[in-house]
Amino acid sequence: MLLDGVNDSEQHAHALAALLGDIPSKINLIPFNPFPGTAYRRSGPTAIARFQAVLGQHGLTAITRKTRGDDIAAACGQLAGQVQPRGRRPQRRPARLAS
Repeated sequence: MLLDGVNDSEQHAHALAALLGDIPSKINLIPFNPFPGTAYRRSGPTAIARFQAVLGQHGLTAITRKTRGDDIAAACGQLAGQVQPRGRRPQRRPARLAS
């Protein structure tokens, strides 16, 4: 997952290529889907294309994934919806028995 200013520079791409070395790899570049309350931002298209190009220069295959589910903060396993914690759910009333 690429995060603007965190791990999307050309230097990061070179470091990833060095880490992979000669390991045959296909890399999925996944743009971050921001959600309320996060300080992270999605890398811009130029940064993503540059990152992908650097990996290509190293002979690595890199695919930029389409973003889906960002309208509900669910893309890439980020289900960041407004979920109520279990401890705060209203208590269920016991069923009444017929007399």
